[in-house]
Amino acid sequence: MPKVKLSTGIEMAYTERGSGDPLILIMGVTAPGAVWEAHAAEWEKSFRCILGDNRGVGDTDKPAGPYTTEMMADDYAALMDVLGIKKARVVGCSLGSVIAQQLALRHPEKVSSMILMCTWARQDRYGLTTWEHMMKCKQFFSAGDFMHYVHMLIFTKPWFDNDDTWKSILEGNASAGDNPNPQPVAAMHAQAAAAMNHNTLNQLSKINCPVLVIGGKNDIFTPRWMSEETAAGIPGAELHLYDNAGHAFHWECLADFNPRSHAWLKAH
Repeated sequence: MPKVKLSTGIEMAYTERGSGDPLILIMGVTAPGAVWEAHAAEWEKSFRCILGDNRGVGDTDKPAGPYTTEMMADDYAALMDVLGIKKARVVGCSLGSVIAQQLALRHPEKVSSMILMCTWARQDRYGLTTWEHMMKCKQFFSAGDFMHYVHMLIFTKPWFDNDDTWKSILEGNASAGDNPNPQPVAAMHAQAAAAMNHNTLNQLSKINCPVLVIGGKNDIFTPRWMSEETAAGIPGAELHLYDNAGHAFHWECLADFNPRSHAWLKAH
């Protein structure tokens, strides 16, 4: 995996898939860029996909926190500079979606369009409490137990009821401790701080590129009101929420999400 020194002071790891116009993919908390693989396999048919490891995870540097979404957006702007990318489409998932918001706000000339997945403009008390509990789980749980908790946050009842996807949950929990490069507790807490302190509610009207806000109606981690509020604040933003899907709607509704998002990106 290539690593490049950024003007923001860190070395950032990334991989590339496909060719064509650039597409920057920004993953969520605790997750490296490789988690995009099932979606990049679709998007690489039309785009040069850049899958980055965020500050604090994977093979990218993990400096002391706390981090901010502004700081993490500047990392991606600097990565684009190193790669010679003047402007790109952007897709961000969860924490990645709020980093994408800041990228569009702080570096509008670099973003041609973006998809914001399970996003928010601000946290409320319920959300902050959830993040606080997640931080404690990361600190005190085994890797398998932490993954178990994450699965409870992101998947909905149909995913647990299906025999095949239930098996994948159990396998994921069991193999969580096998990661040769696990995210340190301090780095997860630093990323969580960025998520918790993100507030762009009064700035969303300044985003001037095409935006698709997409999520699940049954998301308990970033409830639907967060997506609705974000979409309402961005001029001309489109909103699509899946029935019977949660925070991991892009897995629960993979057969629809991949072609839907691909078509939207090609049109914008």
